[in-house]
Amino acid sequence: MNCHYLPVRLPGANIVCEKKNKDIKKMGFLYETHLHTCEASACGKVHGEDYIDYMINKGYSGFVVTDHFFNGNTCVPEDMPWADRVEMYASGYERALKAAEGRDINVMFGVEFNFWKDEYLIYGIDKKWLLDNECIMEMTRHELHDAVRKAGGVMIQAHPFRERDYLSDIRLAPSACDGVEVYNAANKPNMNALGFEYTTELGMPMTAGSDIHYFYDGDMGGMLFDTKITDVKDLARGLIDGRGIPVRLGQNGVITPVSEIKEQTVSTELPTLPVIYPEGK
Repeated sequence: MNCHYLPVRLPGANIVCEKKNKDIKKMGFLYETHLHTCEASACGKVHGEDYIDYMINKGYSGFVVTDHFFNGNTCVPEDMPWADRVEMYASGYERALKAAEGRDINVMFGVEFNFWKDEYLIYGIDKKWLLDNECIMEMTRHELHDAVRKAGGVMIQAHPFRERDYLSDIRLAPSACDGVEVYNAANKPNMNALGFEYTTELGMPMTAGSDIHYFYDGDMGGMLFDTKITDVKDLARGLIDGRGIPVRLGQNGVITPVSEIKEQTVSTELPTLPVIYPEGK
């Protein structure tokens, strides 16, 4: 899917994708990989069902609800039984899924799992898997990765080089994940560029997402596929086998591959926080 870029219109959306090969008449289908609801994420501002019209109008063919899990910035109370906590956690996804019935958009389930402020997007598991695996709260990165892979899922390190005032370091675990989110619309360009260079050096799969918590008119991100994704396991496979292209959806409606955006792929300064490899390089 490496090609030159000329304007082409995506099906069902007023979006222009800059594609290079003149013989390619359409590019495909755009999927949001990183999205939060107020049902489970303390930082989320939008109910699951309210994303449907918004994402359709933006031109997305689907999205994954990746709320913060219980060891992250969750709004799910700690003093509830595990099953009740999981039900509440999944409610943002389920509300979005119900609202999407009869609409041309695919709502999928995911997780954003936190360790020591290094976070991982998990695709390919479901609510039942969470109900059956309370033990994940005690797992190491490698143990969780192995359990997710055994279930047919994948684990992607989110926003690896992000810097925030509540972070004291950058923790990278390339041996405990299947790929890296190299474009996060909530990050500054240099943070994304450091992630792009890091992942390029490793030769690992790359993803892109908006990390959206509320409605806004800025740049967004996602993965562009030339065929529709059938379900979250298909998405997980597609992220790893190279079927998808990490892209930026500009506020002007133009889709551009992240690899074509210099400020998002070429760093201009080093991280200001120390970089730690808790699982080794």
